[in-house]
Amino acid sequence: MNDRVAIFIDGSNLYHSLKNNFKRFDLNFGEFTKKLCGSRQLVRTYYYNVLQESNQRSEGSREQQEFLETLRKTPYLELRLGTTKLSQGIPVERGIDVMLATDLLYFAANNTYDIGILVSGDSDFNYTVQVVKNMGKHVEIAYFENAASRDLINLADFLHQLDSKFFTSLWTTGQRKYLRRKPRYRRQATVAISNAPAAPEEQGNLQQDLP
Repeated sequence: MNDRVAIFIDGSNLYHSLKNNFKRFDLNFGEFTKKLCGSRQLVRTYYYNVLQESNQRSEGSREQQEFLETLRKTPYLELRLGTTKLSQGIPVERGIDVMLATDLLYFAANNTYDIGILVSGDSDFNYTVQVVKNMGKHVEIAYFENAASRDLINLADFLHQLDSKFFTSLWTTGQRKYLRRKPRYRRQATVAISNAPAAPEEQGNLQQDLP
């Protein structure tokens, strides 16, 4: 009988690690979870992240909704979305780590899985991982070398290092849809109109407004 596997994805940790390491986010989550699971039985994947407020970042919120729609089409994947609160005028995550840790414990206590795979390098999950192991479950950690707590790694029963080799063939159509929008250009005021070619210093008047 195959071991039953549940995958718990810290969405913010994964997003920023993909951005910092590969400059792209167009990950095929179905294939990603299959590779983590291997030949074992996948019970379900849980993805945790903050839902961006449309009144704070309308463009970012729209792109996130497109991304979430893609996730909703991934078989056996459920979204767990938290919210943000303002701290000194800066939006911060609220309750995401607690949601993930609670589910990791709850499903272990209810014998839903034999092996939990945590996709995160956050040390906040150290104690939760230890408690789940004390229940007799195995915990595997999928991590990025430059974004993982050494203490969390040491707790793992098995490690999946998320590097360029691991992600080979896991990108969607080779596009970087969620990293870059088309550059927008700001018009600069012009002083004179001439048919002559612009001087080199004048050609810098069009500046890319990158996200």
